[in-house]
Amino acid sequence: MPEMASSRALDTFPRLLSYHAQVRGDRPAMREKDLGIWQTWTWGEVAGHVGALACGLAELGFKRGDNLAVIGDNRPRLYMTMAAVQCLGGVPVPLYQDAVANEMLFVLQDAGIRFALVEDQEQVDKLLELQEQMPQLAHVVYDDPRGMRHYNQPFIHDIRELMAMGRIHNQNHPDFLADEIALGAADDIGVMLYTSGTTGKPKGVCLTHNAFISAARGGVEFDRLTADEDILSYLPMAWVGDHLFSFAQAMLAGFTINCPESGETVMTDLREIGPTYYFAPPRVFENLLTQVMIRMEDASALKQRMFRYFMAVARRSGAEILDGKPVSFADRLLYTLGNFFIYGPLKNVLGMSRIRVAYTAGAAIGPDLFRFYRSIGINLKQLYGQTETCAYVCLQPDGEIKFDSVGKPAPGVEVKISGNGEILVKGPMLLKGYYKRPDATAEAIDADGYFMTGDAGFFDDDGHLKIIDRAKDVGKLANGAMYAPNYIENKLKFFQHVKEAVVFGDRRDRVCAFINIDIGAVGNWAERRGIAYSGYTDLAAKQEVYGLIQECVEKVNAELVSEDTLADSQVHRFLILHKELDPDDDELTRTRKVRRGFVAEKYALLIEALYAGRKSQFIETQVKFEDGRTGKVAADLQIRDVKTYPAGRLAA
Repeated sequence: MPEMASSRALDTFPRLLSYHAQVRGDRPAMREKDLGIWQTWTWGEVAGHVGALACGLAELGFKRGDNLAVIGDNRPRLYMTMAAVQCLGGVPVPLYQDAVANEMLFVLQDAGIRFALVEDQEQVDKLLELQEQMPQLAHVVYDDPRGMRHYNQPFIHDIRELMAMGRIHNQNHPDFLADEIALGAADDIGVMLYTSGTTGKPKGVCLTHNAFISAARGGVEFDRLTADEDILSYLPMAWVGDHLFSFAQAMLAGFTINCPESGETVMTDLREIGPTYYFAPPRVFENLLTQVMIRMEDASALKQRMFRYFMAVARRSGAEILDGKPVSFADRLLYTLGNFFIYGPLKNVLGMSRIRVAYTAGAAIGPDLFRFYRSIGINLKQLYGQTETCAYVCLQPDGEIKFDSVGKPAPGVEVKISGNGEILVKGPMLLKGYYKRPDATAEAIDADGYFMTGDAGFFDDDGHLKIIDRAKDVGKLANGAMYAPNYIENKLKFFQHVKEAVVFGDRRDRVCAFINIDIGAVGNWAERRGIAYSGYTDLAAKQEVYGLIQECVEKVNAELVSEDTLADSQVHRFLILHKELDPDDDELTRTRKVRRGFVAEKYALLIEALYAGRKSQFIETQVKFEDGRTGKVAADLQIRDVKTYPAGRLAA
């Protein structure tokens, strides 16, 4: 890491951008695939565009302290606008691009948004829909001009026109931009990210330049990242993980971010770029594994046998070889053959051949899923953090990877466990406060300056932190045994046929579960067996599908019985939901975390049926479509009892 990283003169993102423009001005900073062709912007070009955008915003009346909404997929000019806003002492507020208009309304009103930069016509239309409820909205700027030809409202601007205005402004006021950047301070708010609102209304988390630069510096030095890295930037810009990896770390280290053409082309674009540095939440790694398993079902019998044989070798020795631990000569030789025939081609298909470091965070990843990727030679690691900590609390050191931990406290971070088991953290990466919520800020930070994460965990003998669950979700069964729902759900979701799982059991005599099947994996499985179906609801109700899922649940029970503290948490009964849990129906957050309380309340009738011993239950549920229309889905759901194992002995 260059000496500049610790310089007091480079303590804001605009100053870091100016530095990179000077020292590596002709090196690629950003790429975007458009109409099948990769477009590249150098650091010098990015700095020029950022300057033009900043001066253009100033011409429109944007002032220090103003908030600007950023809404859209990952696009270079959206990242550039975030830096431009910071140049003027303003605060970018990224929103989830797939949120419907009414979901955006709370954040837009709470943040007092007067300016918005959006990707395309779809996002412009959402803001126009909310216009009457947002009289303060003064200017909307769009990036993609397609479909915008007949939008002639005076407050709607093409980003190219804004940049042209900015260049003229810069000619007339040549010292303006430099003076504004000079006014910036490390303790200024650099970005405001809203929490996912799992348990209530989202809160605006105010994070300073210093907080994110500290987190970025710690990660860059920890994993020895350089300006030569390539990262694929495809996760929502409103998510703290994307802001750390694709903005803060890229701005600090000077590496290249690559924006895919669309959500549908991510896998193709991933293979073309071949990133060296990769970040994805567990659901992405789950989906990738599901795709692999689906493809293997369609492979020849010989390929299937080879895959199973060499994956057994990988499970036995792959992770140990990656960590540099001793492995027998025979296994090392077999692993080399497996790398030639299976692991290497598999990594190439996944676009992960060049990866040096891959991270996952955002939710706990199942140990089995974690082991799969490390066993084929991908240096996948977990990090632990939250929006309020710039996604930076714990990291896993190379050679010290534990599948059931999130690593050790990251450089510069203090972590301790409170008397009730809650994880408390302190460090320069903490939030400055919640926007307009001093009450919530006071509740979140204790008298000693520790942020109360709301997660329950403990340190093992080697100093690695283990997360049990959200502190509020950890409970006890009726017999007093510990109950950790997220842990059980992750085990269920390891199976490619299970897309989502929600378990219940707190203060009850047994654990029961809702299952969402993966329509792709189960659909492929059904078609290969000649099982006809008309859609998700029909497929989910098939007896054969219930049998398939029952096998998965019973395998999880066989694993749980060997874990002393959770042996009593085996799943006794389950049902397959008639619809997929959906953020549009408020059942998931936009980061696809289950809103457990909401789901329990919405489907209380089904929970009652599970615990009442019924064999089936009729339910009718209202659903919301992407265009805002509503409809109903009704079904008579089966409920299955599954095999459990006596605690205290391993399952046969």
